[in-house]
Amino acid sequence: MKAAPAKEIKNALAELSQSDLMTLCLRLSRFKKENKELLTYLLFEAGDEASYIESVKGEIDYELEQVNRRNYFFIKKGLRKILRMIKKYIRYSGNKETEVILLIYFCQRLRAFQPSIGRSRVLKNMYLQQQKVIGTAISKLHEDLQYDYLQELKHIG
Repeated sequence: MKAAPAKEIKNALAELSQSDLMTLCLRLSRFKKENKELLTYLLFEAGDEASYIESVKGEIDYELEQVNRRNYFFIKKGLRKILRMIKKYIRYSGNKETEVILLIYFCQRLRAFQPSIGRSRVLKNMYLQQQKVIGTAISKLHEDLQYDYLQELKHIG
């Protein structure tokens, strides 16, 4: 089955009643965890971006504590899992400032991570790649915000 273009979906949704829309949303939320998480963000957390960022930071902290530190292979797997989770939450928000804040926080925590990421070329490259991503995201922000976040980026770099 081929998915319909967004414009056709928008037109079809415009013709539905409110109860039909609610039924469709609830049915959509049952199929994938990500759909349910996105609906949760849009309904309950989109209005207060600051608390959303703090809750994601808390989840990052928790996941970093859970990383298996026996060897660098397991550390790499754990950190990539956390990075995928962060990227998912950034997609939900769609806000470039949120992206910068969360990625800077991840890099700060990565620098303080024990054992040091400097001993693993793969982890060091992951860190450097995230710094590039942060730089790109900062360039898309307002000029006043750019200066502040560039200072933070230099601090972690």
